[in-house]
Amino acid sequence: MKKKEKTCVIIGASHAGVNCAFALRKEGWQGAVVLIDSDPELPYHRPPLSKTYLNEPAADLQSLKPLESYHKNNIKLLLDKTVSKIDSLKRQIILYDGTCFEYTKLVLATGAKPIIPPIEGLKQISKVFTLRTAGDITSIKNAFFKSDKKKAAIIGGGYIGLETAASLKKMGAEVTVLERESRILARVTSSYISNFFQELHKRNGVDIQVGKNVFAVENYNDTIRIYCDDATEFDVDILILGVGVKPNCTIASKAELKISDGILVDEYTQTSNEHIYAIGDVSYHYNKNYGYNVRLESVQNAVEQSKIAALNIAGKKIKYDTIPWFWSDQFDIKLQIVGLANGYTDVIVREDDLEKPVISVWYFKDETLLAVDAINNAKAYVFGTKFLKNKIRVDKAKLKDISVPINNSLEVN
Repeated sequence: MKKKEKTCVIIGASHAGVNCAFALRKEGWQGAVVLIDSDPELPYHRPPLSKTYLNEPAADLQSLKPLESYHKNNIKLLLDKTVSKIDSLKRQIILYDGTCFEYTKLVLATGAKPIIPPIEGLKQISKVFTLRTAGDITSIKNAFFKSDKKKAAIIGGGYIGLETAASLKKMGAEVTVLERESRILARVTSSYISNFFQELHKRNGVDIQVGKNVFAVENYNDTIRIYCDDATEFDVDILILGVGVKPNCTIASKAELKISDGILVDEYTQTSNEHIYAIGDVSYHYNKNYGYNVRLESVQNAVEQSKIAALNIAGKKIKYDTIPWFWSDQFDIKLQIVGLANGYTDVIVREDDLEKPVISVWYFKDETLLAVDAINNAKAYVFGTKFLKNKIRVDKAKLKDISVPINNSLEVN
């Protein structure tokens, strides 16, 4: 009797899923690899969506891999296909079109989906968009070019919303950002960074309104009227929802996997089912550097977890251990972030050059460095990463003194 071929099925073909598929081949996986995604586009880079793909009319999607690479590596790529069910007992996944695949190992790289806030009248508005896929950005571009007044509002002042605001402004739009909290980026960073980016957008003509809770919208003449609970109103042509995302755990819950803020995985990226792994934005994992579970929405996390999952599926027991990093580009500013600032007790702001500007913000819990935000400051980002990875104590007094350069001299002797 012929032995059945091993098969690894990967659901989700963004950064995590695609990199996992190719890493499996690199690590010697000889069985079949099936990569499935509901997006009809050849898998593409996500970060440029809110930047160059939006603000450059002729910009094309940047593919993660050329189509021939999937053929060359014997990876079966199924696009515009949606998984309806995982049968973890039979080790099968079933698509909505009825197609069934058996798996030896299954990887869930299902990512996250936009949060749709409970705003009255939202479903009746046609020009409302989210910010997740290439299709979303194409729809925004089309609506913008057809718009006469080119007035746009973004609900949510997080990094993606602000990047989109910057891109729309570059395109010539009149842009308003409506943030419910008392400051933009309130849930993810310090007041210094919030104030810095608020001023940046103000200088570039973006109207940022904080403390604005949108409770209703309606079609009004040829525009969309937005109602806030402080009695203010805004009329725009295009409305964009940027209030955040939530992990896409629907099929994972049907498979009875353990779920918290995402699919719970161990240090090997394995779920509560030994044959199923989860990686990327949907993965809720323990970070030993900080001592708590996290779910990270970043390309770096997706790519690095994909490699760990591939190693373990290929039979090499490797634990996931990393210092997270992120970035954001807005107008002429590059922000690089390394580490997680949750629970910080002390913040040191270092303004090495305010004209360019070159700034860094260092977050400590007592004497322990947690994270660094670097604004146009590659050196702070590089040394911050080194200090965090090697658990090096930083001399806070030296750090505050801008006459002391950012280098190894900041280490506590």
